Amino acid sequence: MKTMASNDMNQAPQTQDQSQTQDQTQTTGHVLTNADITKLAYRTVLLQAGFNYERMQAAGWLLTQLPCLKKIYKDDKEQLAAAMSDNLEFINTSPHIVGFLNGLLIAMEEAHENRSTIKGLKVALFPPIAGVGDAIFWFTLLPILAGICSSMALEGNPTGPVLFFLVYLALFLIRPLWTHLGYNLGTKAVSMLSDASLHISKAATVLGCTVIGGLIASYVHITLLCEVPINDTVTLNIQKDFLDKIFPNLLPFGYVFLLYFLLTKKRANPIVLIVITFVLAIVLSFFGIL
Repeated sequence: MKTMASNDMNQAPQTQDQSQTQDQTQTTGHVLTNADITKLAYRTVLLQAGFNYERMQAAGWLLTQLPCLKKIYKDDKEQLAAAMSDNLEFINTSPHIVGFLNGLLIAMEEAHENRSTIKGLKVALFPPIAGVGDAIFWFTLLPILAGICSSMALEGNPTGPVLFFLVYLALFLIRPLWTHLGYNLGTKAVSMLSDASLHISKAATVLGCTVIGGLIASYVHITLLCEVPINDTVTLNIQKDFLDKIFPNLLPFGYVFLLYFLLTKKRANPIVLIVITFVLAIVLSFFGIL
């Protein structure tokens, strides 16, 4: 009898310790491992999957988050359904650094933050992340790199395409950096991002616009072939002798800003503008105007 009583007394503290451990686990909510966050980072390449003009990247966004959400809410199907529904709402951000937002929101999901807080943070952060990421990657790094590598390739240098591939591969391989950063910072990242995003976005946008302006001047060419006879021996070339004297590259400058006006002010369809550009180029070249 004494032995059985002593065994019961020994088992009681163990059961109490186990329940305390379980309560701590439920409180902290750390069910995701570093491997889970790394896999999440590489799944961000699926962000554009299912892209549509109603919700943009929503389907791909949910696809990247879903394995982590299933692990977090494996015992609560209603919470999983609510999280999936929230993650199917509109989002359109930069694919290269979207992992930061993925990690940040997954950390909040893991901590079982209020759903309205998670939704509000997502809506508040994806536009500045899009501005920073697009300005750095699409408008600065990749156009400059593409211009340099294309020039090298046109000169017969095989280093050009290899260099472009290696840089793009590096951008893919560092995706876990942004995702782990967002996950580890958690909600503390909100104040940091809001303080720095305005300055980073403005600087990157200015640099990106400068680069795009240089690329337009280098790669957009419109040359009129029309000539007006002045007398029997002299002809006036409209492009060289008239337009270039007033404003060099006036035609490409004007056409680029015409397209910009139609895109931003008139909300014209980009596909339609591309088709019109091709048709004009073919027709005007056929009649010898360009």
